[in-house]
Amino acid sequence: MKILALETSCDETAAAIIEDGRHVHANVIRSQADFHAKYGGVIPEMAARQHLETINFIIEEALAQGNCTLDQIDAIAATLGPGLIGALLVGANTAKTLSFITQKPFLGVNHLYAHIASNYLESNLEPPFICLLISGGHTQILHVANYNQITLLGETLDDAIGEAYDKVARVLGLPYPGGPLLDQLAQSGNANAYTLPHAKTEHPFDFSYSGLKTAVLRLFQKECADNTPSEEIQQNIAAAFQEAATDVLIQKTLLAAESHHIQTIAVAGGVAANSAVRRKFQQALLGRAGWMFYVPALKYCTDNAAMVGASAFFNPITQDITTEVFSRT
Repeated sequence: MKILALETSCDETAAAIIEDGRHVHANVIRSQADFHAKYGGVIPEMAARQHLETINFIIEEALAQGNCTLDQIDAIAATLGPGLIGALLVGANTAKTLSFITQKPFLGVNHLYAHIASNYLESNLEPPFICLLISGGHTQILHVANYNQITLLGETLDDAIGEAYDKVARVLGLPYPGGPLLDQLAQSGNANAYTLPHAKTEHPFDFSYSGLKTAVLRLFQKECADNTPSEEIQQNIAAAFQEAATDVLIQKTLLAAESHHIQTIAVAGGVAANSAVRRKFQQALLGRAGWMFYVPALKYCTDNAAMVGASAFFNPITQDITTEVFSRT
C-alpha cells in the first residue's frame, strides 16, 4: 500500500511516499526556520501562508523523487492535529482535495502518533514497547501496547524539554531555533562545572523543567553580571543544563520500562535528535541482556511527512483530532 502523506502542523512543509508503513520512497521537507528566525519563534499566520505557497511544489517533488504518479498512490494522508490550526488546514484541505479528485481514500493522522510511528520507518520495531516522546511541546512516557492502544504513563507538569532547551538557549544568547545549537555548545563544555537541580515529582513518571530553567537563569545572572558571557561559561552552562535535563529522561523511562516488564524502548520527537539523549540511552542499556533501543534516523526526528505516512498505515484516525488523545493510567 503506497500512501502520499502531507505534514504542515507547524513550520515544516513536507510530503512523502511511504509503502506499507515502513519503506520510504520519497521524503521532502521545506523548513521555515530561517524565515521565522528573525521573529525569535514561529508566527502561526505567517507559517500558514508559507505552507500555502509551497505545498503544491513539495507534492510534485515527492512524486518525482518517488518516481510515482497519483494513479499509483493508494491513499492520501495528512496530519489533522495537534498543531497550529491555520497550518494544519493547509495540509488537511490539500490532502482531502487530492482524495476527492483521485477518488483515493483520505487517512487522517494524529501528530503525536506520527512521531511514535517514526520508529517504524526502515526498522522492524513492533509493539509492545515504552516510548519517550520528547519535543518542543511534549515530554511524555507512553506504553505502546499495540499500534492503536497507547497509554500515557507520565508527562511534564510545566515546560516540555524542547521548550526548556529553547528558553535556556535564549538566556545564553543563542538564536532561534536554539535547541540544536545548545546541544552543539554543550559538547564542548564541562558538565561538572556547575550543579543544577533534578526536579522531584509526586508521580514517578512525571517531569518538571520550570525549576531547572529558572536555576539556569539565576546561574547565568550570577556568572555574567554584564550579560556578556565568555565562550567557556556558555559552554559549561549548556553542558550542565543538558546533563541535568537528559539524566531524568533516561532514569524515568527505564523505571517505566522495568515497572511494566518491557525491555524495548523507543524515543521519538524532535529532541530524539539530541546527542546526549541518544548516547545516554545506549550507555544505560549496554550490557542489559535482551533489551532493545530504537531511535529514528535524524531526518525522521523533527516534523516530516514520512512519519505521517507510517502512522496512516498503522493507526489512521477517522475524525479530526486537534488535541492530545492519550489517556493516563
